[in-house]
Amino acid sequence: MKKTAVLLYPQFSEYELSVALSILMQGGKPIITLGSNTKPIRGESGLNCIADLSVNEVELDNIDSLLLPGCMDISTLQLEESLLDFIRHLSAKGGMIASISSSPYLLAKAGVLKNKKYTVGLPLDGMEQLGCFELHNYSDELVVQDGNIITARGRGFIPFGICFGHALKLNFDENWY
Repeated sequence: MKKTAVLLYPQFSEYELSVALSILMQGGKPIITLGSNTKPIRGESGLNCIADLSVNEVELDNIDSLLLPGCMDISTLQLEESLLDFIRHLSAKGGMIASISSSPYLLAKAGVLKNKKYTVGLPLDGMEQLGCFELHNYSDELVVQDGNIITARGRGFIPFGICFGHALKLNFDENWY
């Protein structure tokens, strides 16, 4: 079975991943954690993690989906070209991508939100300043799915996880959440 890659970066939001990770576990979907390197990564609440592999080491043929948490200052990742390339390549292969809170910025920066309806946990003026969002495709909904892309605002982490589980056709109990 192909795996879901979970992208980790400094100050990632642990709680935004909690329901999605639980649903992946319930559904028997294997995961692999990825970072720009395999040095310790500290989440926003202080949890230290070490990615299984860097995005440059993973075999894309073993991945069919991607889960991206938000983080305290997502713009610090704008020069992480290896992360953006990984997102572009997975999207081009038709992989399911689920992105919450501020992380849709990485999708926009990678160009995979072009002509896609999306939501994001950033203020409108911040989106305008970043200059990579198609503002006419923005939706104010809590969770938005457009084809193989799921986006959500941070407070929507429960319906986000459920939407991701359904998109991957996993068997899980929604009533846990």
